[in-house]
Amino acid sequence: MQRTTSRRPLLARPVVVALAAAVALTATACAKTEDDTADNKQSETAAGAEQKVATPKAGGETCTIDAYGAEKIDLKNATVGFSQSEKEANPFRIAETQSIKDEAKKRGVKLLTANAQSQFSKQISDVQNLLAKGADLLVIAPLNSDGWDPVLQAAAAKKVPIITIDRKINAEPCKDYVSFIASDFVEQGRRAADQMIEATGGKGEVAILLGSAGNNVTTERTKGFKERIAEKAPDLKVVFEQTGDFSREKGQQVTEQLIQSKPGIKGIYAENDEMGLGAVTALKGAGKKAGDVKIVTVDGTRNAVQGVVDGWISGVIESNPRFGPLAFQTLDTFTKGEEVPQDIIIQDGAYNADNAKQDIGKAY
Repeated sequence: MQRTTSRRPLLARPVVVALAAAVALTATACAKTEDDTADNKQSETAAGAEQKVATPKAGGETCTIDAYGAEKIDLKNATVGFSQSEKEANPFRIAETQSIKDEAKKRGVKLLTANAQSQFSKQISDVQNLLAKGADLLVIAPLNSDGWDPVLQAAAAKKVPIITIDRKINAEPCKDYVSFIASDFVEQGRRAADQMIEATGGKGEVAILLGSAGNNVTTERTKGFKERIAEKAPDLKVVFEQTGDFSREKGQQVTEQLIQSKPGIKGIYAENDEMGLGAVTALKGAGKKAGDVKIVTVDGTRNAVQGVVDGWISGVIESNPRFGPLAFQTLDTFTKGEEVPQDIIIQDGAYNADNAKQDIGKAY
C-alpha cells in the first residue's frame, strides 16, 4: 500500500520515555564503579547520570505496526539498514555508529550500514541501496530535515518501517516514519544559555556559531538559547551569528572573522563541540588566554571536556550519541505489534568546572 507524504504540523511537545533500553544505554555510556554511581545520584546534571525509567506523558502520540501499515516481523530474523549522514571524523558520529553496531551484534541482528560522507544526495541513494539489498527495517541519522520524499515513497512501497535518530525529517509520524529518537534540542539551547549567563555574569556581547542550515538541530538549539537569554539575561546581547556547519575548520574560520569584527566579544555559543574547539584554536592564534572569551558548546566529546578542564571552555551540554539500545528496543517493541511513542527523548548530562575532571572518562 503506497502512503503519501502529507505534511501536517509535527508535535510541539516530545514524548518523554526511557523504555527498558535506557538501562542498557547507560551501561553503554560508561562502565560505572560504585563510587561513580554514588556521585551520579548526588548530581542529576552530571554527564552520564543514571537513566530513569519513565512512561510517556499523558496524551502522547504513539504508533503501532497496524496503524503504520507494515507487517509484523521477528527482529531477530530481520535485516536492519543504518544510514549515517556525516563523515566519521566527528566523535559524535563515531560513537553513534558504534552504538548501533554494538547493539545489533549484541542482539544477533543482521546490520547493513552506509555513510553519506556529509552529502545529502548520497544519503538518499544510500538508503535506496539499503532497501534494494533487502533491509526490512531502517534506522536513519538524517543529514537534512527536508528532501526525503524519494526515500519515504520507496520505503512505503516495500512496507519498510523507518526510525530516525538525532535529526528529525519533515514528514508525518506513524505514516512516513515510526519514531524519532533524539535529545531535546531546545532544552539543550536553554541549558547552554544558563551556562553562558553564569560564565559571563549575564552582561556583554556574545556570538553564536550556528550549526548546518536545513535541519531541526540548528533551529532548536538556537531557539532555546535565545529564549533563555531574553528571559534571564536581557543585558547579554547576541551580536553575531554565522554558520560553522558543525565543523572544526569552519568554526575556526568564523571565529577568526568574529575576533576581527567584534574584538570585545565576551562569549561564544558553539552549537556543537567541533565548532567550539575550532573557536579555541582561533582564540589561541589571536593571542587570547584561557577564559578571556567564555565558550559554551553542545555534544560532550572528550576533547571538549578536556577544554573545560584546561579552562578554555566554560561548559559543555551533552548530546548523547548512544542511540543503539533505544533504537533496537523501539524496533523490537514495534515489530511485535505493541505501541511505541512517536517522539522519544534520550537523557543528556552536562560538564562544567565542577565535574569535568572527574567525569571526563564518561565523555565520548
